[in-house]
Amino acid sequence: MKLKRASLALVVPVTALAAAALPAVSASAAPVHTVKVPCHAWVSNSKPRDYSTVDVWVATASRASVTTVAHYKTKNTRHTATANRKGDAEIAYRISDATPGYQVKVSVAVVSGHHGGSCSTSFTPKHR
Repeated sequence: MKLKRASLALVVPVTALAAAALPAVSASAAPVHTVKVPCHAWVSNSKPRDYSTVDVWVATASRASVTTVAHYKTKNTRHTATANRKGDAEIAYRISDATPGYQVKVSVAVVSGHHGGSCSTSFTPKHR
């Protein structure tokens, strides 16, 4: 009889610990539906010269908010725009004295209503 009591005494705390570790699930939890906003980005020149301008073109949803961040070697530069009715946006980056040969990745985030999407592109500056 002592053996049964001892094993029951071990089971109760383990069961309590397992129940505490599991997240609570609501019976009324609705499934999550995610709508992704389309995003496609490219640059006007993948190898721009110093002191020139490279355009980042984005194709997305009509009137979507567009945020780009160019990740240079020593800093990040952020620009924003709003896509036109067709879903097109153009954002210019002035290539000042960027590190030649360093690939600058451009992260793009788009938001339309309560939905978003992302994409990226890149360019590699070169000397004049």
